[in-house]
Amino acid sequence: MARLQTDEIAHYRSEGWGIPRYRLPAARIALMAAALETLLRDNPGVRPEKLVSAHVEGDNGEGVRGSRAFLDLARDPEIVDLVSDVIGENVILWGCHVFCKPAAEGYETPWHQDGHYWPIRPLANCTVWVALEDSTVENGCLRVIPRSHVGKQLHEHLHEDRTDLTLNQRMAAGSFDEASAVDLQLQAGQMSLHDIYMIHGAKANTSGKRRTGAALRYMPATSVFERDLRPSDGQTGVPVNFARRPLWLLKGVDRSGRNDFTIGHAR
Repeated sequence: MARLQTDEIAHYRSEGWGIPRYRLPAARIALMAAALETLLRDNPGVRPEKLVSAHVEGDNGEGVRGSRAFLDLARDPEIVDLVSDVIGENVILWGCHVFCKPAAEGYETPWHQDGHYWPIRPLANCTVWVALEDSTVENGCLRVIPRSHVGKQLHEHLHEDRTDLTLNQRMAAGSFDEASAVDLQLQAGQMSLHDIYMIHGAKANTSGKRRTGAALRYMPATSVFERDLRPSDGQTGVPVNFARRPLWLLKGVDRSGRNDFTIGHAR
């Protein structure tokens, strides 16, 4: 089974992000490439950067027709084991967002912190960003600000009324030094991990090559998915319905005793 090595865990804890040595096998990459094309065909009216809850099969109640293939990816035991190495042995899957940036006109993702958007209390999460296609500087790879998770501080975010952004909220100027950014270039099948407080974003894709990643969201079962919270109050530009978002306990037990694993699931 895949596990993070000691140096990989230390890097994640100190820097707030990491790129594991583990990568998806070629057969799984091919399977996910086919699933991506199906997902895009099933959602012709949705911007491909905004395929939220892509793991919830069929009409997911958030404006997207999801695919079981992405749920299977998010539940992959090897990926879950990587996550448990940094958040502990009790792991809950609560989200999967596919960010597909078309060639030449792929949207920018403004600098932000995930904790600003999500109803997890206390804030704790590891996102696994799986490259379904090569992700490079040229086509708008993920960028992070190392060590910006230290101190667990959320910075002010400002709303932008624009139609060419993946998210409509951007961190206020002066919150961080963009010159310290690191580009996370990945080949298809590679993945990165980042903390909920990590400052990150991505430039627009103006290249001739599409860029797609699946962001898999995992929280420790010591936290609670507080369904009545709306942290960004509909200002993100991405429709979500946290009140009906399904949760999966993938490993261990629900230490909080307050998470509901029946809401949102097909009966």
